[in-house]
Amino acid sequence: MYFNDVHIILYLIIAVIGFIIGKFIAWCNECFSEEKKIFSKDFFKANKEGLENNYILMCLTAILYVALLYKFGIKSELYKNLDLIKFLILTPMLLSAFFVDLKHRIIPNRLNLTIFETGLILTFLYGINNINIAKDMLLGMLTGAGIFIGITLLGGLIAGKEAMGLGDVKFMGAVGLFFGVGTTAEISLLAFFIAAILSILILAIRAIKKEKDEYIPFGPFLVLASIFCMFAPTNTVFLAFFGFCKMLSNKLLGIG
Repeated sequence: MYFNDVHIILYLIIAVIGFIIGKFIAWCNECFSEEKKIFSKDFFKANKEGLENNYILMCLTAILYVALLYKFGIKSELYKNLDLIKFLILTPMLLSAFFVDLKHRIIPNRLNLTIFETGLILTFLYGINNINIAKDMLLGMLTGAGIFIGITLLGGLIAGKEAMGLGDVKFMGAVGLFFGVGTTAEISLLAFFIAAILSILILAIRAIKKEKDEYIPFGPFLVLASIFCMFAPTNTVFLAFFGFCKMLSNKLLGIG
């Protein structure tokens, strides 16, 4: 049985790989939070004794892996599978950033550096076959970092404090290597939109429960936007945004 020209056995294999990687990412998250080495005696000891399973992370990784395989399929020539390969590599790192930032309010430098180094390697591989794609990926890095550096500086001038953590700046610079200019800009726009909606809901719930206001990390919103853009067609976010702006302006002007 085939789905998108890929045999169902391959989907089962990729799902199992996703489960295993999800388990490994749970260990990495623990190391990030406790500032421990990932590959150490503790890792092999914990693996031997049986690592505690984080089934949410394991299932999310498996589901995303299967979805990526369905979207991109498997091509006969290796270089044509680079899109699939790069997102299979990026996905667990995105999930790690999501859970670590959500829990500890920080995206670890080690994680950002790994994303950046992997992105550079993939940029080189793309450049062997198409130098224009490689240029776009490098410009994506500058776009991602530039947008958030600009927001940080602007926040400093207006509010007298950082509007964006440097971890987010580094994260978007590294992630920009995987997406290129256009999609990186879309991720930024979508992340702010998601953050605006969810932040209002979170603050409203806290107000009702009379809970103390806490800092809401922006990293998880960037991850959600990045995952969406892995699957959405190019320019989907821009088209939706401009469509919304047009509809809103028509309503305000009484047109239509």
